[in-house]
Amino acid sequence: MSLNRKEFLKKAWDTGVVLFGSSALFEVIAADNAVAQNRPEASKTIQWAMLVDIPKCLKAGDCTDCIKACHKVHNVPLIADKKREIKWIWKEYYDNAFPGDVYEYAREDLKKGEMIVLCNHCVNPPCVRVCPTYATWRRNDGIVMMDMHRCIGCRYCMAACPYGSRSFNWSDPKKFLNEKAINPDYPTRAKGVVEKCTFCDERLGRGLLPACVVSCKDRALIFGNIKDPASDVRKLLKKRFAIRRKASLGTEPQVYYLL
Repeated sequence: MSLNRKEFLKKAWDTGVVLFGSSALFEVIAADNAVAQNRPEASKTIQWAMLVDIPKCLKAGDCTDCIKACHKVHNVPLIADKKREIKWIWKEYYDNAFPGDVYEYAREDLKKGEMIVLCNHCVNPPCVRVCPTYATWRRNDGIVMMDMHRCIGCRYCMAACPYGSRSFNWSDPKKFLNEKAINPDYPTRAKGVVEKCTFCDERLGRGLLPACVVSCKDRALIFGNIKDPASDVRKLLKKRFAIRRKASLGTEPQVYYLL
């Protein structure tokens, strides 16, 4: 007998008291072998990556063009309550973005402003390993995707993500959207699901750059195929020193920050 989403959640809640008392639940959810069977082979020629030029980003001051562009294209609701806000791309101070991994010799002025942060589209994403319904997965080109229809709202991916890159819809997000400004080309979400940045996979499929990159007039965001030696991202990484958020965790984040 199949269960609908509501029945599944009720069943999980009813049995949760028993399961949380042992390691059984975590063994089931975090089973690497199950994920490995559903993981596509990594592409040998394509690995999408993002560069954030910190000096340029900070020089732009309070500019939020990339945030506005991303959230407009993807119908991300503007919720004032910080505990319930939905964000795909946002700003963090240097010390918050790189806690414990702060480059000791970075320029002091770079540590005082806010910079752009987003999903890191890790090569080894912990969020994928813990999802019980495979609602999140890593494509062979490196993009960590999110299927909002398969999401049951368990939020294990949020707990596993060390970057805080996922948001949960505590209420109907459409209530916070201007109906006249909704982008009809991108689906709105429902209450009880998780969402996040997908490197604008829908735009990449049409040969377009991510909305945040296009909107950045200061070219502080650079996107491309890191496996291509001729790409801008590879050329810049050869010339400039770059750091990554919490790279020591072994997640291999694919968002690089140029100092």
